[in-house]
Amino acid sequence: MKKLIIISVSLLFSGLMFAQEEENTIKKDTTKLDEIIVVGRRKLSHYRQEKTLSSIDEFLEKSNKITMIKRGNYAWEPSVNNMNSERLNVTIDGMQIFGACTDKMDPITSYVDVSNLEKVSVGSGQDGAENGHCVGGGIDLQLPSSKFFDSGLKSSVDLGFETNGNYKTGGLDIEYSGNRFYINTDGIYRKSDNYDAGGNKEVLYSQFEKYNISLQTGYKLNDQQSIDANVIYDRATDVGYPALPMDVSLAEALIASLSHKYQNDSTFVKSLETKLYFNTVTHIMDDSKRPDVPIRMDMPGWSDTYGFYSKVLVNEQKHALTFNLNGFYNRSLAEMTMYPNDPNQPAMFMYTWPDIRTFYTGFYAKDALSLNANETISASLRVGFHKNRIAQEVGLESLQIFYPEIGDSKSRFLTSFSTDYQLKKEHFDVTLGLGYGERAPSVSEGYGFFLFNSFDNYDYIGNPTLKNEKAIEGNMKVNYHKNKFHIGIESSYFHLIDYIIGEIDESLSPMTIGANGVRVYNALSHATIFDVYLNSSYQLTKEFSMNGTVGYNYGKGSNNEPLPLIKPLSYLAEFNYSTAKFNAAIQLEGNGNQSQYSSFYGEDETPSYAVLNLNLGNLFYINQNKVVLKYGVENVLDTQYSTYADWNNIPRQGRNFYVNLSYIIQ
Repeated sequence: MKKLIIISVSLLFSGLMFAQEEENTIKKDTTKLDEIIVVGRRKLSHYRQEKTLSSIDEFLEKSNKITMIKRGNYAWEPSVNNMNSERLNVTIDGMQIFGACTDKMDPITSYVDVSNLEKVSVGSGQDGAENGHCVGGGIDLQLPSSKFFDSGLKSSVDLGFETNGNYKTGGLDIEYSGNRFYINTDGIYRKSDNYDAGGNKEVLYSQFEKYNISLQTGYKLNDQQSIDANVIYDRATDVGYPALPMDVSLAEALIASLSHKYQNDSTFVKSLETKLYFNTVTHIMDDSKRPDVPIRMDMPGWSDTYGFYSKVLVNEQKHALTFNLNGFYNRSLAEMTMYPNDPNQPAMFMYTWPDIRTFYTGFYAKDALSLNANETISASLRVGFHKNRIAQEVGLESLQIFYPEIGDSKSRFLTSFSTDYQLKKEHFDVTLGLGYGERAPSVSEGYGFFLFNSFDNYDYIGNPTLKNEKAIEGNMKVNYHKNKFHIGIESSYFHLIDYIIGEIDESLSPMTIGANGVRVYNALSHATIFDVYLNSSYQLTKEFSMNGTVGYNYGKGSNNEPLPLIKPLSYLAEFNYSTAKFNAAIQLEGNGNQSQYSSFYGEDETPSYAVLNLNLGNLFYINQNKVVLKYGVENVLDTQYSTYADWNNIPRQGRNFYVNLSYIIQ
């Protein structure tokens, strides 16, 4: 292992880091704070796309800013700038959607698939606040744009198989595009048995089965206006979570929207989009397949969201203006029923989310002013009104045991703003940014009732009296590029005020059998999070390139304890060979030893690791139809390892052979 790490570091600083291919439509800049990750199955030339049928989780994990927290083989939780979902704004094409699981087993990203999406926009810090308030950043999973291509009928078929876990994937896409009307429907199916960690050690309860279908259609009213409708249905069953005490029998979502779009390059208003949307999520946890549990439990949850937004783009001389008026209404309800092993004892019931109704409306504005051909200065502002209401009287009375003074509702005003300066020259560019953001506590942080956290083995109780969490941030990036060489550095610093985290309350007794105690959500006076990444690439020849990255992260609270889930030293080195119809890449990635771990919050030390991957691809044509074949080996050396982001140290997959085949009928 140490030899692999030494080799990787040598590669990083001799080859110097992170090559990138270009697409006709989008350039991926690995040092850009606003990242665009191409994920659509039709965009098959993305430079890091080892598998055309990768899950959305695998795509997101390729970003510098994103880490995926794993509780199993499915539904990983995204973390941006070492901040998890409560501190992020995760949307689907600008639409707000909220998971229905109190244990974060259904992040928003789990209810879409690559078949639904065209690209993903990742905004660091307040760059991610266009669609809602956040402190860590935003992820917008963007649906394909209107398809009035007049190209007739097209279709494609995708098949995939992986040896580790007997993982099977199949997809079908059918599209008709006319001059005034288009319709596209697609579906994808995924099924995996338990996977094996390094050394052929089976990881129990890591199976899952999922299918996703979507329909997109549109009608062009005239050359400037169109109406679009989208429906996504996602259903996962028999989902195991080896890091948790419970599994999931059902995770289901229906996502629907109707939008009107106006676009005219010759008018003051360049584009206007107004969307109405609705989504409903059902999530059912159960432990019926676990052999020995102290007490049987059913834990269903529901989340319904109704919302709208209206976005306007204006170009006026040197100003590029963006406006977004949006709002939503959400209902989040979760409950728990406990069945004692003694049949003579009655079942016990309680609300873990006592039917929380959330209303939000906000306004976002941004102005990018072009000072001259090389310099741009931008400023943005978001203001919003946020209100929670406890609809279940029983839930309110339960929380009043701990907070007797609270009422059934809480209103907040939220503000955020940012500014940045950008300079672009022939061989280098510089961006400097400052920002301030606020967020309201999440439903769990504000109103959760005895939520068990298996990471630190404590029950958690929400706190409706929490203040808004606030963040002051600074960021910078510098790129130098000349001929075939590129090097860049990016860094961000966050000073978080009233940092929300659980604090132990010795006076309370846990409800979960075997729990260490109870933590009540409270706020540290402040916390600090810092990261820095160095990226570089070198194009050796037309076919050969070398690339890589190395990053360092740090996080500590005002109590002088390290913050949980902070990424240790990380690195990646990659050699690429690419021609018009064949590509190959060998990749070495890993983390250093997690020395700054937080035992106070349930972490332990994670050893260093290095993993070697090999991927290849071929492009064929049969008449006018395209065939894309991707194949390779992940974890070539069958390394047994866990990362800092693997809940309760569940091991990652061992050696895995895979093949993906896409047949595209033109």
